[in-house]
Amino acid sequence: MALKRHLIRLDAREREEFLAAGKTIYLASNGEDGYPHLIAMWYALEPDGAIAMTTFRKSQKVKNLQRDPRCSLLLEEGATYDRLKGVFLRGRCEIVDDEERTLRTLGAVGARMAGAVAAPPVEALEAMRGQARKRVTLLFRAEKTRTWDHSKLGGAY
Repeated sequence: MALKRHLIRLDAREREEFLAAGKTIYLASNGEDGYPHLIAMWYALEPDGAIAMTTFRKSQKVKNLQRDPRCSLLLEEGATYDRLKGVFLRGRCEIVDDEERTLRTLGAVGARMAGAVAAPPVEALEAMRGQARKRVTLLFRAEKTRTWDHSKLGGAY
């Protein structure tokens, strides 16, 4: 398979489209005991390429990322080997503890999950303010990327 790796890579446009279409991404942070802490997250894409997520301020993932901001994200799909497609990102998460920023992130994630193209109206955002007070925004920036789309091989392995 190593010789065919270049054949299954997603180009930049394909990678962006795949991330834009995805629903649940997996975040792996480094636990205090040395084991990975893997969690499913909903997310939004920032104009600068960062991936934004929200979580409760006191969550285990926040504790892990405060101690060590290095983490990984995985988005994948495919029920059979010949249909596997994915993006693996390695980088760092910045924890943004700001109610207004987190409110915007909640709105962007919620709108995206609902299939909306625009941000929710101000009234909808205000209804989320109580959640935003207890949460932080996680901004992930990739440092290394790996991608694959086995369907590009046409069933030949």
